[in-house]
Amino acid sequence: MTKRRIYLNAFDMNTPGHQAPGLWQHPDDQSHRYKDSEYWVNLAKTLEKGRFDAIFIADVLGTYDVYEGSRDAAVRHGIQSPVNDPFLIVPLMSAVTKHLGFGVTSSVTHEHPYTFARKMSTLDHLTNGRVGWNIVTSYLKSAAINMGLEGQIKHDERYEIADEYLEVCYKLWEASWEDDAVRADKKHGIYSDPNKVHNINHEGKYFKVPGAHLSEPSPQRTPVLYQAGASPKGRVFAANNAELVFIGAPNITLAKKTVTKLRTEVENAGRKKEEVKIISMLIPIVGKTEEEAKAKFADYQQYISTEGALALFGGWTGIDLSGYTKDQEIQFIENDAIRSALENFTKIHDDRPSTVEDVIQAIGIGGIGRAIVGTPEQIADEMEKWVDVAGVDGFNIAYAITPGTFEDFVEYVVPVLQERGRVPKEYTGVTLRDNLYAKGDYLPAHHPAKKVKSGEGSPVS
Repeated sequence: MTKRRIYLNAFDMNTPGHQAPGLWQHPDDQSHRYKDSEYWVNLAKTLEKGRFDAIFIADVLGTYDVYEGSRDAAVRHGIQSPVNDPFLIVPLMSAVTKHLGFGVTSSVTHEHPYTFARKMSTLDHLTNGRVGWNIVTSYLKSAAINMGLEGQIKHDERYEIADEYLEVCYKLWEASWEDDAVRADKKHGIYSDPNKVHNINHEGKYFKVPGAHLSEPSPQRTPVLYQAGASPKGRVFAANNAELVFIGAPNITLAKKTVTKLRTEVENAGRKKEEVKIISMLIPIVGKTEEEAKAKFADYQQYISTEGALALFGGWTGIDLSGYTKDQEIQFIENDAIRSALENFTKIHDDRPSTVEDVIQAIGIGGIGRAIVGTPEQIADEMEKWVDVAGVDGFNIAYAITPGTFEDFVEYVVPVLQERGRVPKEYTGVTLRDNLYAKGDYLPAHHPAKKVKSGEGSPVS
């Protein structure tokens, strides 16, 4: 029986404090070097050495200000603040790699699709087709306000905006320029044929984009589509559009339930369930022996920021736990933040409700995912269990300390997974999409993005 391949993404952010609040204080942590181009260059080389499929770069456009009704805790403890642009580090990393992909985060509610489409096409050109888009709808009220809105857009409406946003992008990427529009004909002085460059004439509820795409077709045309929403509305959106879905689950039981729901939605959308890869977040704490790994984990726990963890929880869920005691239980409340995150945190344990202290410890080293502690073999065993039992396709590997967590994983765990036939020893494709699916550079013909190739729009005059 052939073992299923395990897909590997690194999970990072252009910030000093991503998914392990407080651990920037650890003497071995170098996350403060996020401003240093050499940090990203060296990390990219490490990940390609470990045959990672991509680095998944998170982003937010606001501060975490739900806890105590203030951003102070997030700013004080470096909780995804300060944070720099995720796009601008991609050319640095692509210049020193040949196969590593780059999943960059951008919100459909805070950037216009016309300019965004050009930005993604540019990166796809510069990386020779190794770019993916993490489609988010933005959950922070602080971001919405700073973008000029009165408040956060309602959860389900954000997905309605996302549907139209993708329609605009699909038209620009797939229907505006024909494959042979660019001639680069020096003899006749024609670079592009105007009759093969089309206006998209989009006029919808949220966006009006009459003209043509500014960029010529890139190697993938449409970037690889990542998505992270696991709410009912998010699952439907992912089922129709996504190629990879990122989930956060504290245990295998909850991961399996989420995977089952997602696979069902994908089939309901008329797609084959294997067309969408589901990756779960994991922080591996690796030791040469089990005792060494446990000691390393205990050492890391000393640096967990309680306020930082609660600031992250508040931003993700919209709930302020500052008035709770550590032994109080938390319950699901429907709001306009990340609904799936709150649901997951209420189910950290299979056999009892979650308390505030459970949340602090889970987020402290694990974020919205799961920390696994052990030898390289034990880490590999647990990863295989998540694949074989929960049904995930791979993992977003986040760090407790950086680059140490990534370096340990590449040096010790990846060789074990390769020997077990779970991770390839060599890359197979050139573009990110071909490396993931081995079916070429473009989206399949039945994907919604390809349905806009119906001749909408007119030639540019």
